[in-house]
Amino acid sequence: MSGRKYPNPSLFINGRSVTGRGAKEEMVIDPSNEEVLGSYRSAAPEDLQELLDSAAAGFEKWRRTSAYERCEILHKVAAALRENAQEIGSLLTLETGKILSESITEVRGAADHFDWSGEEGRRLYGYTVPARRAESRLRVELEPLGIVFALIPWNFPLGTSARKVAPALAAGCSVILRPPEEAPATVEAFVRCCQEAGLPPGVLNMVLGSPKDVVEPLMASFSVRAVTFTGSTRVGKILIQQAADTVKHLVLELGGHAPAIVLPDADPKKVGVAAARAKFRNAGQVCVSPSRFIVHEKIVEPFTQAMVEETRSIKLGSGFDAGAQMGPLTTARQRERVERLVEDARSKGARILAGGQRPSGFNRGFFFEPTVLGDVPDTALIFEEEPFGPVAPIIPVRSVQEAVEKANAVKWGLAGYLFTSSLADATKVSEAMQVGMVGLNTFAAAAPEAPFGGVKESGYGRECGLEGIREFVSSKLIHTDIG
Repeated sequence: MSGRKYPNPSLFINGRSVTGRGAKEEMVIDPSNEEVLGSYRSAAPEDLQELLDSAAAGFEKWRRTSAYERCEILHKVAAALRENAQEIGSLLTLETGKILSESITEVRGAADHFDWSGEEGRRLYGYTVPARRAESRLRVELEPLGIVFALIPWNFPLGTSARKVAPALAAGCSVILRPPEEAPATVEAFVRCCQEAGLPPGVLNMVLGSPKDVVEPLMASFSVRAVTFTGSTRVGKILIQQAADTVKHLVLELGGHAPAIVLPDADPKKVGVAAARAKFRNAGQVCVSPSRFIVHEKIVEPFTQAMVEETRSIKLGSGFDAGAQMGPLTTARQRERVERLVEDARSKGARILAGGQRPSGFNRGFFFEPTVLGDVPDTALIFEEEPFGPVAPIIPVRSVQEAVEKANAVKWGLAGYLFTSSLADATKVSEAMQVGMVGLNTFAAAAPEAPFGGVKESGYGRECGLEGIREFVSSKLIHTDIG
């Protein structure tokens, strides 16, 4: 973006930008320097009604658009995202603080979701069922659910928007997006890309505003038939209650706190370096980020040394700084949360092996040093709360069984990681881990073509893959008597 100018966000209704008529004007903050980037006005009740009317009209048109035509448009969206990756990525860095290269990668990854979902949407096959009577025919068709309300988190606003919007559109639904308060302009740029690629007006809409002013009314509307949310378990439980009154379908990707188990036959130095790089991506603000490193005592020392050395080498800076490897946290409250967890662990006997404080030389911005903790007691709050920041506790264990017990000892179950050269242990431990996704000898746990989601209090439903598209369709049985 030339001069890094900030485009004040607006609502997007029926294919055009609309200034919200709400009384509240919200500010957007640059996390690298705490300065105000710009502002936007929230939606008013009359805006919400126009939004619902637009989405309803868009759905009626889009559901009648053939799967082949929808696929062609989604491919055009993917191409538009790739073409504008630098510009949108710069905006993403401006709002969230993440490193520019990570932002551009996020945009390109978003494009992959549209390519895959578009193609798979052409293969949402119905089927026939053999009937009991010769005069009967049983045919099952898949129909789109209707209007989908998508609530987007601030850590990956572009990638998560694509992960929710692409499969919903491929299924034939219309979508209302609510971007995070921290990154509305990035999501609006994404919506514009979709519109300019040929998406009919009303199929994709965007609303701005607080949970009280926007989320509650839309959750109460019967017109909204499905809700897809990425965020905290606490908010997810509120949405479950709100959805009950109108029996909305829910797809919930909630908290994480992923374990990374490192067994004694793994390469401790190689895994230690990889662990630091994975942990501190996006300043640790990743729902599938490894956040508990459970390492066998036989190799915990070389693993720790390698991880600490790699952590200390990480260069902090603005996402636009050349050579910077980690930017600030996105919000002040997130940095305060990290500081609280680190101080709690320290007060209970944990050793600070790297980082542990705000960095010197950064008087402005929500920066915090990448931190490694050792000798963390079981009573530390960091085992009860997802840190969602640049903090890595290392936990030594004596056996494979103890490692599995530690891994499963939390209420979340989104992703988990396992490093071993034993086929037997790889099979047994990955099957025993109570998570929705396992990275085996890799810290990668997601792909557009594979299901993404968790178990326990990490939510239910799946994004991505064929399962992700099927979340937005329902089966209709057509029983015909030909006698």
